[in-house]
Amino acid sequence: MYSDIMDNKYLIKRLNKIFKGTDLDAILIYNQDYPLIDSNFFYLTDFTSGLFESSFLIAFRDHIEVATGSLEYENAILEANSSMEINEIHDVKSIQKFLKTNLKGLKVGYNEKLMPTYYYKLFKRDSYAKGYYGASKYLYNARAIKDELEINRIKNAVKITKKSLTEIQDYFNLGITEKELAAQFNYLQMKNGADRNSFDSIVSFDKNTALPHHSPDATKLRANSVVLLDVGAKVKNYCSDITRTFFYKPDLKSKKYKRLKDIYDTVSYAQQLGLKNIYSEQNGKNVYNKVNEFINKSNNGIYNGKFIHSLGHMIGIDVHDADPTALSNVDLTLKNNMIMSDEPGIYINGFGGVRIEDDVVIQNGKGKFL
Repeated sequence: MYSDIMDNKYLIKRLNKIFKGTDLDAILIYNQDYPLIDSNFFYLTDFTSGLFESSFLIAFRDHIEVATGSLEYENAILEANSSMEINEIHDVKSIQKFLKTNLKGLKVGYNEKLMPTYYYKLFKRDSYAKGYYGASKYLYNARAIKDELEINRIKNAVKITKKSLTEIQDYFNLGITEKELAAQFNYLQMKNGADRNSFDSIVSFDKNTALPHHSPDATKLRANSVVLLDVGAKVKNYCSDITRTFFYKPDLKSKKYKRLKDIYDTVSYAQQLGLKNIYSEQNGKNVYNKVNEFINKSNNGIYNGKFIHSLGHMIGIDVHDADPTALSNVDLTLKNNMIMSDEPGIYINGFGGVRIEDDVVIQNGKGKFL
């Protein structure tokens, strides 16, 4: 029976994935504070309560050592499994002791993507390690392939977001602002079981829908409007990322509606084309190119250059998880148990846009919507 707890089995499998093909003795992760939160800390601890700012994790091949302050120490004790050792740190001397005790004489990897140079030099000095080596690729390559626990948590997050997207349509009323609708959606996700949002909800009306990363403002909803919501839930650290485009009180005879409907139909077909081409051993670049070419040639080329972002990104603990982007102009071989978004869009500045996004898992060689 499926259990939603990261027990020793899951932790050891994750450590095996990270250390495979390396000669490192240990990997040091420093979870600083926002915006330098290192989600690898939570990938390996599975802690869901607390911030764990200025906390350390040292990964070995068969266990992890965690060091945190008094604010988080009890949380860590409560959530740790038997392959974790929890240490309390109070000051610089206790940090130095923790690093030296665990890393002296070892080949140590570190997350060079997130650890500032100042701390890298400090920890290297205090640990008396044999050497420090960049280990980001090992961490993020391991995270790209999801285990059963991760897949099920993302499924739950997707379920919550989709339910909330169905319910939010009851709040589409004349005069409601983007900010008000975003706040209502955030409430619905919490009510439906989310721990928090994956990211700040994007809600846009009419011409604002042509701005992929628009921040909700005081724009009011009017009849014959297009409404775009790009939203996500977080459940036990794991994210969903879903986008839906709606028509509010459409005037079916208007030029505006007919134009937007053609854009919508083009994007909808493009998304299905993307899904059809997402499969194991496929190059993500090929998927992006097929969809981009289709959009550029659609309707005699009137949408050429109007698809302005990647087709999809990895999804996991971070809403943009692992590295590099899954479905873009970067070479990346797709594998079973990867999860990524499939989100084509067309954007006409000053008029409006459409984006449709679902989260895709590759299983048994084929991509399918969660």
